[in-house]
Amino acid sequence: MIKTNYHTHSLYCDGKSTLKQMVQSAIEHDIKILGFSGHCMSPFSSSWHIPVNQIPDYIAEVKALKEKYKDKITILLGFEADYVKNITAPTRQFYKKFDPDFLIGSVHFVTVNGQTFGVDDSAESLKENAEKFTNNDYKKITCEYFYTQREMLKKPDFQIIGHPDLIRKNNGPLKMFTEKEDWYLKEIKATAKAIAKAGVIAEINTGAIARKKMDDVYPSLQFLELLNQQGVPVTFSGDCHNHQDIDCAWERALQAALKAGYTELAYLDEQGNTRFQKIYL
Repeated sequence: MIKTNYHTHSLYCDGKSTLKQMVQSAIEHDIKILGFSGHCMSPFSSSWHIPVNQIPDYIAEVKALKEKYKDKITILLGFEADYVKNITAPTRQFYKKFDPDFLIGSVHFVTVNGQTFGVDDSAESLKENAEKFTNNDYKKITCEYFYTQREMLKKPDFQIIGHPDLIRKNNGPLKMFTEKEDWYLKEIKATAKAIAKAGVIAEINTGAIARKKMDDVYPSLQFLELLNQQGVPVTFSGDCHNHQDIDCAWERALQAALKAGYTELAYLDEQGNTRFQKIYL
């Protein structure tokens, strides 16, 4: 199989490795297509997004590495672009001036009772915000998370949707919900349909495994089965923050895809076209 990974972070955002370290590790692990996807919420930034004034440096370095290593690996310039309603969105409108090869559309923030906070923060931070702003209404937070993704998917001007059930990351320590509850199943079914209608690729993300936040991939098996039923293509995503984890749990991601009924893995070529390959273990 052609090994690919489009979800890669670096020191420009919240990663632990340089872009060059990521490229060298990808080559060592026989990855043929590497997409850089620095956290971005253009025209704004935060402590874990690429600072606005460093975006030109990020772009220039990715392009330089693309040329330097062109005989060994295909490198694509991308962003993991946040969707925050009325603030920023993963669309060509927001990112046109950067001319990316691809965009990952992700939701990391929700707005509940007029307050915006992260669902990808630590369990302690999410617990504090839930107590402060929602009186511990985790169902409301979870429903808002999936609803926000469906809002993002109404104008799907990006290629890949990032970790579509990220809210699960803190479910272990916080016990926010069980994944068999009727309301939860309703949310992921509606979201699977929205992803299918949008025509984007869903990633099988192993980032939580690499960072020991959860011993499972995103999406869950039941979510993956729903995506497969809806005809949504999937691709591998390491959500890599450290060059040592560049292909973490690659085979486990493939096994999850096979269990859900998938026989093919999608990938983006150098021109941004979606292609498919058979899954082999």
